[in-house]
Amino acid sequence: MVHKKWNVRFAWQTGYGAFSVSESNVPAVSRYIATQEEHHKKLTFQQEYVAFLKKNKIEYDERYIWS
Repeated sequence: MVHKKWNVRFAWQTGYGAFSVSESNVPAVSRYIATQEEHHKKLTFQQEYVAFLKKNKIEYDERYIWS
C-alpha cells in the first residue's frame, strides 16, 4: 500500500512489529486509551508490552526492544 499510495521505497525495519485490533475490540481499546495515563501509574509501558508479548507467545530479545 505504501508503494502505491506514495510511490516511495519503503521496507519495515528488521524486528518491527505491528498489531491490529478487530472491530469487536474497538470499544475496549478506546477505554484503554482514555485511561492509559491512570493505567500506567500501576504498570509501565515496558512492563505491559513485555506481558503482551509473552501472553501472545511472541519471541523477543529485550536487548533490542528498548534501544
